[in-house]
Amino acid sequence: MRAAVYPGSFDPVTNGHLDVIERALKIFDKIIVAVGDNPGKKPLFSTQERIEMLKESTKGMKNVEVDSFLGLLLDYVKKKNSKVIIRGLRAVSDFDFEFQRALLNRVADGDIETVFIMTKENYVYLNSSIVKEIAMFHGRVNGLVPKIVEEKLREKFGE
Repeated sequence: MRAAVYPGSFDPVTNGHLDVIERALKIFDKIIVAVGDNPGKKPLFSTQERIEMLKESTKGMKNVEVDSFLGLLLDYVKKKNSKVIIRGLRAVSDFDFEFQRALLNRVADGDIETVFIMTKENYVYLNSSIVKEIAMFHGRVNGLVPKIVEEKLREKFGE
């Protein structure tokens, strides 16, 4: 079974993330969604909350595993017996950053490949930071995030 790792903070997961997962499943047998646990960052949602939201959001998708990792992504990819990292791209600016990261990963481990998946055009503008900002000011996020995320954002920021 050919598995790929899709890493990210997913704070919170958006419909753009889900689009990348669905499209990656057309290429790979299994997608491991890896929630990065970075002690240097202050996420809105805990690692466990992000895992739970992702599990709920992907429960209708076959061959999706949701997990978390701490440390180097390359070590995690090897631990999961994969050789592929999935990265979603929204715009050219994403490509520049992700391309540099992919080259660094290739220098560190030539066996690991990075596959870029362009988001659908209706998600090009979408990212987790924008979603949090809209929710913080009690704006509508329906259509941007899964239902579970809408509910969790309301709990965090109130109606």
